[in-house]
Amino acid sequence: MMKLNSTGQLVLILVAVAYLLGVYFISSPVWMGFTINALIVAVLALSWNVTGGFGGLSSFGHAVLYGTGAYTSAILQVTYGVNAWVALVAGIAMAAAVGGFIGALAFRYGVKGSYFALVTLAFAEVFRICAASFDFTGGGSGLQLKLAPGISNIQFADRTVLYTFLLAIVVLVMLLTAWIKYSRFGAYLVAVRENEDAARALGIDTYRIKVLAMAVSGAFGGLAGVLYLQLWLFIDSSIAYGSSVSIEALIGPIIGGAGTVWGPVLGTLGLHLIGEGAKTLLSNAPGLNFVLYAVVLICALRFMPNGLVGLAGRIGPFAKKESKDA
Repeated sequence: MMKLNSTGQLVLILVAVAYLLGVYFISSPVWMGFTINALIVAVLALSWNVTGGFGGLSSFGHAVLYGTGAYTSAILQVTYGVNAWVALVAGIAMAAAVGGFIGALAFRYGVKGSYFALVTLAFAEVFRICAASFDFTGGGSGLQLKLAPGISNIQFADRTVLYTFLLAIVVLVMLLTAWIKYSRFGAYLVAVRENEDAARALGIDTYRIKVLAMAVSGAFGGLAGVLYLQLWLFIDSSIAYGSSVSIEALIGPIIGGAGTVWGPVLGTLGLHLIGEGAKTLLSNAPGLNFVLYAVVLICALRFMPNGLVGLAGRIGPFAKKESKDA
């Protein structure tokens, strides 16, 4: 899945794996529930990593992909009685299509950098307003799935089974991310990130690569949205397309290490641990977790430009100065 360049990276990953496996032995529904939510966000972070990490296409509106997947699945199940698994596939496909459309439209007119980030943010806001306005999306009331536990409905009464299912999904997405990273497509994405003009001069179809990256990112983001829907059985415009979703999508990879396989997962787990700890210790100060997110992000950008994976890559006898392989 990855190449380790230092003992620091090895230790960091082993700690994360030990925690994820240790959840099975912690008799606390609170920690189990916390980690379940973190795993869903990790899928979203891995989605952002495809474009923002590998391709340098930073998005401020990844909620548009997350929400599209969730709403597509919810509408099909609530309105048309479609099977949950079929709705899941449809949600992933629709989110991929939306991602590809946004990319095709933006890149056709040469939108890049901060302008691309603003375009994605604008799309997320437009979709949020539309979802809150139309009857088939439930308007301001949202959509509620029926409680019907069973594998056929992707609803799990046993939290341990649910946790195992989500953990398997995260591992699958990480494997796909690793495949992208070490494939020719991933190499093209990195070339686009480093110097798009030079990549184009070498014969790379940069437009097609960027649109495809947006579609793949959309598929992962849509999957995260559907998983959230199946967990909580409810979705509305502020949940699906809210700015907090877009923030969580990008902050995990930045803290953990954008452009790496483990970075988005490590960053998401770390940030959620900080946020949960703040809410537990300072229950009378709501919103403090967002302040901590901001402080951690500023410190990471200042002192850890390559995230936790890059920092850990400097520790150990076979460490490299900068590592983005993990």
